[in-house]
Amino acid sequence: MSAGARLLAVAAGAALLAPLCAFMPPAADKVGADFLVTAAPVYAPLAEMRGAERFPQGAQLLLAHGGKAEPLVEGFAATADADVSFDGKQVLFAGKKTAGEPWQVWELTLADRSIRKVIVTESDAERPLYLPGERMVWAQRTRHGFQIESAEDGDLPHEAFLNPTAGPGVLALSYIRASAFPTDVLADGRILFESGFPLGQGATPELYVMYADGSGVEAYRCDHGRGRWGGAQLASGDVVFTHGASLARFTSALAQEAPVDAPRAEYAGAVAETASGDWLFSVRPTAGAHYAIELWNPNAPAKSESARLETVLAMSGRDLVEPVLLAPRTRPRRFPSGLHPWDYANLLALDARVSLDGDLNETPASVRLETLDSAGHVVVNGTAPLESDGSFFVKTPADQPIRFLLLDRKGAVLRSERGWFWIRSGEQRICVGCHAGPARSPENRVPGVLLRSTTPVDLTGGSGSLHAAIQNQPAGGNAR
Repeated sequence: MSAGARLLAVAAGAALLAPLCAFMPPAADKVGADFLVTAAPVYAPLAEMRGAERFPQGAQLLLAHGGKAEPLVEGFAATADADVSFDGKQVLFAGKKTAGEPWQVWELTLADRSIRKVIVTESDAERPLYLPGERMVWAQRTRHGFQIESAEDGDLPHEAFLNPTAGPGVLALSYIRASAFPTDVLADGRILFESGFPLGQGATPELYVMYADGSGVEAYRCDHGRGRWGGAQLASGDVVFTHGASLARFTSALAQEAPVDAPRAEYAGAVAETASGDWLFSVRPTAGAHYAIELWNPNAPAKSESARLETVLAMSGRDLVEPVLLAPRTRPRRFPSGLHPWDYANLLALDARVSLDGDLNETPASVRLETLDSAGHVVVNGTAPLESDGSFFVKTPADQPIRFLLLDRKGAVLRSERGWFWIRSGEQRICVGCHAGPARSPENRVPGVLLRSTTPVDLTGGSGSLHAAIQNQPAGGNAR
């Protein structure tokens, strides 16, 4: 793995192992199950977006059980980021045995309280999540912030990999020069993650999805605006997330987010849904206060007594974040990878003129592919002609940041992607248009480019590429 060797010292990590004094009011009985929570003197929301430390003074996982909150594990300088296995028998977590070592991924077996290190990395490995098929995903610290990686979770290796290109072993999933941080594994097997918008260079938090082999990366919705983060999926399939001072959701019936009429407060995200349908989340009244765990009934009539927040767990001088129910849950679908054993990818665009940015004033004549070199400079890999219906078919570099720009007949830029994305090695991808949004369906027709030729134009930047050239300029120099 390409991971930096930077170590983070946690000055107050050992202090979290002192006896804890938590306030658990009667509302805790309404949760209906034990739950895990991360307690920290300081929680820095969105620090992961900058590749920074979310728990700068250490953290400790607590088990809320029988009206008490106690450490989940002993003998660690810091623990955080719990994820419960689908059968409810194990817990993945990030932990540090000593304050000076990096976060690593560990697993606790609840029946006998045994603990094992799942994977060893040179730098911080955080936010581990179980994937179906005996694999896991996590955020690995690199020189470009956090990148998402996957590997076996260490359980019995009885699962056959559906495609050798998607495992076994460690698999890098994200390929941008900015942080990408997983938040949930959706019921359809895709990984929900947060990164900046525009992807690869922006600073506004946004939610994205990709398949378990890193292919098919896209924004979950394209109604970009206020920052959103901390996404988690409910049993209904809706994804709930936070804007900070409010909550909202994605639902399959809408192409845009829908507001959640929750009490006004500061929300840390990561909603956990109880068996009765109530929501358990981390809340603070103002930006200067500490987060506590609250329970809320989303189906209660607005402004009724039953619609208020009820404190489930609070602790003096501690932020309580990332609540996770200690119970079995539905196993996501296992993704059958379609990657081929290639060192490149193919991309078919059905109509590059289609975009949420609106119509172009002029019909584009060609499309240009750009990548980034190791120094962050833009590399122009080449151009391909656009058919009259806006379609093009190209062979692209894989596993690196790329973007497309539409050009007029004189080679001037008419429109460019505002950020970067990647295509996995061996991926064959079809796009409706340029930033058309996941809600846009393709037209029922054969694209003109395939009527002319089924051989993609080579834009990989090698000696066989058409119009290959190199242009050294700062990243984003001509993005709109």
